[in-house]
Amino acid sequence: LSTTVSYGDLNNTNGTHSSPDSTEWTMTLTIIPPYVFTISLLGLLFNSFVLGVFVAHKDRLTVAEIYLSNLALADFVLLCSLPFWAMNILNEFHWPYGNALCKIVNSVIIINFYTSIYTLMMISIDRYLALVKTMKARWLRRTLYAKVNCILLWILGFLLSTPTMVHRKVKFFEEYGITACILDYNHGSSWKLAHQILMNLAGFVLPVLVIVFSSGNIIKALGQRTESIGFHDANDTKATVLVYAVTLLFLLCWGPFQVFTFLDILCDVEVLDETLWSHTLDIGGQVSVYLAFLNSTLNPLLYVFSGQYFRKKVSAIYRRNRYQRRGSDMTTYQRSLVSTYINRTEQIKPVVIFNPKEQM
Repeated sequence: LSTTVSYGDLNNTNGTHSSPDSTEWTMTLTIIPPYVFTISLLGLLFNSFVLGVFVAHKDRLTVAEIYLSNLALADFVLLCSLPFWAMNILNEFHWPYGNALCKIVNSVIIINFYTSIYTLMMISIDRYLALVKTMKARWLRRTLYAKVNCILLWILGFLLSTPTMVHRKVKFFEEYGITACILDYNHGSSWKLAHQILMNLAGFVLPVLVIVFSSGNIIKALGQRTESIGFHDANDTKATVLVYAVTLLFLLCWGPFQVFTFLDILCDVEVLDETLWSHTLDIGGQVSVYLAFLNSTLNPLLYVFSGQYFRKKVSAIYRRNRYQRRGSDMTTYQRSLVSTYINRTEQIKPVVIFNPKEQM
């Protein structure tokens, strides 16, 4: 049984490249479960915090914030499924949760993958419309459209995860005495090849090309704006930096997995010698998959450290809760006095008094 098959990752083979008695197998049983539990716990806490801030803040969310909250939701859902695989590894790859959860857990991973990359693509397009096509496409940047787009992205992710739903199944391996959750391409390797090509093209190449196009035009437009009018909008720059940071993190985390998927494709079409590359693909596939999952845990940290408006929302929620706690300790009479004072001071307008002596 290939360890790549057993891990429940996105890319799988039907071969038997690694022995259960190998060093890699032992390291997997020792290192991966604690790692998965750690990133799952931290990621769920971080993404819950991000979603809570977006929900608790009373101001209407901007288009970019709607997409960022959608990304946080996708990460949260993915991290909910990872503990199943940690328990599966601790159980030495014997899948005890049944065929239905075998399909659901792995489909959730695929749905998250597609939803995340296409959400990043939509964020990049929104930045392009805001900074390059400011007036012409202003009507496209409506919050209603952003919400509809998020729903469509989830539907798209669900449709693109169909190969996983069909081919994921629980299968008994008599030689190892375990019942494992694997991708079983029982209709031939052409299904596996089609699945991998779909992931490379639809899940990486196409959205990355759109992101590169949008980013290039944004950088060009900001440069021209600075040169022509000598004005540099710091708010636009900070918002764009956050988008770039989130996108770069996604590429760094998911890029290696896409590279190993492409190498596996080359082996399937006999461009590369599978015998020579099998061990590299096993080890690289294992490392790249769990590096990819780390992306869902690190995303919220970017919102906190790079997102100026996100930090303002957190501060506003903190101040509001602090004032509410203080208000609950006041008597009714005290609250009435404070309210009257605030209302009166808001109505006072500054008046400039002309003093003739000061002009002499």
